[in-house]
Amino acid sequence: MTSDDTQGTPEQPEDGRSGDTPFHFRDKRKVDPTSGEKRPEATPSDASDAAGGAADAGDPLEALDFEPSGEAVEDSELLRAKAQAAENLDALQRERASFTNYRNRALRDQEAARTQGTQDVLAALLPVLDDIERAKQHAELSGPMAAIAEKLDASLVKFGIERFGRVGEEFDPTLHEALMHNTDAEAEATTINLVVEPGYRIGDKVVRAARVGVVGPE
Repeated sequence: MTSDDTQGTPEQPEDGRSGDTPFHFRDKRKVDPTSGEKRPEATPSDASDAAGGAADAGDPLEALDFEPSGEAVEDSELLRAKAQAAENLDALQRERASFTNYRNRALRDQEAARTQGTQDVLAALLPVLDDIERAKQHAELSGPMAAIAEKLDASLVKFGIERFGRVGEEFDPTLHEALMHNTDAEAEATTINLVVEPGYRIGDKVVRAARVGVVGPE
């Protein structure tokens, strides 16, 4: 083997691309062409050091810093804080809507219970109220009893109780219960000519229809 047989092997970058990076030649001949003596064999550690040096010399990304900067960390924390704030706001709005619905439902239930209680008391007082009305019709209510009757009527109005059914009113089957029916050739509509028991209602709720006698056309 002569010195002209093998000069060396060119080293190229690991990615196989050639560019501005210079070639590196490594002399792999086992005999020194100058002295003619056999060269010592390279150890694995020497080979790895040589490869590492070549890689260090040809790695253009080594000097780049991939650690996140302080601004990037702050931006990430800000995004997390905004996301947490949005989540808390959504939870607060849901709780507020739930509380509003609960409050409205509680108010409706309270009003319904109040109305039902008033109806129960009125139903219990109906016999007493009917007796007072009969006494008024027969002019049998005077003195202290008349004053008590007036106070009782004022108390009914205070709780939203309305008495209806009077002579001359037009008959309404949703409000009146006709116990007697007479005809009149001159009548143009069916009207009340006798009130047996007046009716009572609370708002739109009819507690008892007025029991009346009516007269209408033939």
